[in-house]
Amino acid sequence: MTTATAKRPPSQHAAKLPRRRDTITARDNRAGLWMVTPTTIIVVAIIIVPVIWNLVMAFQKASFIDIADNGLLNPLTLQNFADVFTDRSFWASLWTTVVFSVVSTAGSILLGLVAALAFRSAFPGRGLARSLMLLPYVAPVVAVTFVWQIMLNPQFGILNWVGVNVFGWEHPIDFLGRAPYALATVIVFEIWRYFPFAFMFVTARLTALPGDIEEAALVDGVTPLQNFRLVVLPQLMPVLSLLAVLRLIMTFNKFDDIYLLTGGAAGTEVSAVRVYDQLMGSFDIGGAAANAFVLSAILAVSLFVYMKFFAGREEED
Repeated sequence: MTTATAKRPPSQHAAKLPRRRDTITARDNRAGLWMVTPTTIIVVAIIIVPVIWNLVMAFQKASFIDIADNGLLNPLTLQNFADVFTDRSFWASLWTTVVFSVVSTAGSILLGLVAALAFRSAFPGRGLARSLMLLPYVAPVVAVTFVWQIMLNPQFGILNWVGVNVFGWEHPIDFLGRAPYALATVIVFEIWRYFPFAFMFVTARLTALPGDIEEAALVDGVTPLQNFRLVVLPQLMPVLSLLAVLRLIMTFNKFDDIYLLTGGAAGTEVSAVRVYDQLMGSFDIGGAAANAFVLSAILAVSLFVYMKFFAGREEED
């Protein structure tokens, strides 16, 4: 004789558990959305909207002179981009930007690496010396450019005084107003001002390096140069590569240092200064927007190529 056992219906408590879990999850999701909403609004307001508006203005023939009559929205055109690619001054400023960016980036990283290696060994006052190394980077750009202008002045600057009275120069040199001295001077200024940026990164990485590897290499009889080339430098390459990318982005968009030193004159008109002059000098909103868009596209493609073909290899190494 078999007896059928009736299944007990699920309790109300068990039936409510999934709904309670869903309620807790939804509550957490809403809380997370509320937390990120202010940041999202700020990013959209100061980054996304200006980028979209710049792209819209790049396809319009608009200027400050007639914007009151024609309004902000005009018929779309490709004439601005045609003017950009057919203008020789655009290619000249782009070449100047490339030279300025590559040389100043390489120089600042190299000088920062040398400084970090020089301050690697402990000595009395090393902390103070490291702090003083950061002064060019943390000092206000207006102040340091003014000091450089005074030092390099062809009439009463100390550098020209030393050159004429000590080294026997025939006449003072206008370092900030005469090509090609102006571009070289701006590059030297950029190296001097931003080598502490590389110094901080390299110093932090050197501090984290394991000492047993170098000790083993020294026991094997390697020279200090071989120790740096075979042991230290490979461990610094990821940091140096990151520095190269960051500094190239910063120098490619550099405006303030160059504009305060030379105003873009004497062969120092980089792309950022040219866009500013086109906007504020010619009042050409559409042309300046097209220039900025092309420069942003060049920089984005360069970064994509680096991340696609070089960043992966460095991680594998």
